[in-house]
Amino acid sequence: MGRMLAFGWLLSMAATITMTGGARAHEVQPSVADVTVSATSVDIALRMAVEPVLAGMDLGTLEDTNDSPLSDRHDELRRLPPEALAERLRAAWPEIAPRIALRAGETDLTPEIASIDIPEVGDPDLRRDSLLTLTAVLPDDGSDVVLGFDEGLGGLIVRQVSDGAEPYEDYLTGGALTEPMPREGVAALSFGQAVVKYVVSGFDHIIPKGLDHILFVLGLYFYALAWRPLLWQVTAFTAAHTVTLALATTGVVSIPEQWMWLVETIIAASIVYVAVENILGGRRAAISPGRIAVVFGFGLLHGLGFASVLSEFGLGAHFVTSLISFNVGVELGQLTVIAVAFLLLGLPFGEKPWYRQRVVIPGSLIIAAIGAYWVLNRIGVAGDLPILT
Repeated sequence: MGRMLAFGWLLSMAATITMTGGARAHEVQPSVADVTVSATSVDIALRMAVEPVLAGMDLGTLEDTNDSPLSDRHDELRRLPPEALAERLRAAWPEIAPRIALRAGETDLTPEIASIDIPEVGDPDLRRDSLLTLTAVLPDDGSDVVLGFDEGLGGLIVRQVSDGAEPYEDYLTGGALTEPMPREGVAALSFGQAVVKYVVSGFDHIIPKGLDHILFVLGLYFYALAWRPLLWQVTAFTAAHTVTLALATTGVVSIPEQWMWLVETIIAASIVYVAVENILGGRRAAISPGRIAVVFGFGLLHGLGFASVLSEFGLGAHFVTSLISFNVGVELGQLTVIAVAFLLLGLPFGEKPWYRQRVVIPGSLIIAAIGAYWVLNRIGVAGDLPILT
């Protein structure tokens, strides 16, 4: 009965999603830089959303621009025509340029704007990517070039391509820099560097950045204190998101960007589902095949969410290694969440007669409430409800 009620809630929410016309896509996504290094200059084709930067947002810690107190200013910038936005960008460039780390050897370089291409205003609720062509003159010492973003500018995907060489591709967060990019050929990432980088990146996308995935895993944890149901759920979830992560990253499965809001909305709905089922169910020591099937299905969708991190770029010469390492990092993050929950809640209170009433049900209610808010937010309803604004 509990599963039927929870599933009925999910169906009604899906109907709401279907009937809601537009989506408010305010998720913070990484910028993409295609770098060309010649004997005399470095040229960067930088694709990024300039509106949050001009609004003064800190993209290093922000997941959704709607969550910023500067969201109104950001949305006003999204409504500016290309010429006006380009003028704002050029005026602000002296303050933005120093936040782009660009060096050749020991020489600091200042990237200059060669051109700006900003699309016309479409749906102001959707992200608008501008293309900035940046350039800088290199010193004549033949030194390699490194590039990076200030942490507040958010993540940066960097690609360097040279004829006859395996592309160098990197994903930078937290103010990190690229490997040295030579003037002939491309930079190289060693096997060990690839493993460390993508394990850390996968872990980082759970803790601290993946609050939605954290809540889903906690929802699995609260289903039952016994280890066997938890093991079955985590195994099903891991297997499912590993499949879609691999398929999406290799391009076998592709979700158009304009539909990623739907994936993110259903992920939020999955959080509500597992939490509501925890509340409506009784104290369990075993797990049903139905719960496993539901968790597996939601795991497929969560894998698409993870893939959105990696699908913007290839994984270079260490493709398989990087993909596996990222997934290992994700699993380490999930296991950390479960371990912390067990140490703080399960170990000291799990055998208490009031554990379900005072821990599982209140915890699941909080998870369900947060997930429901995200569902409304991602379909653009939350902003229209006075109680949530």
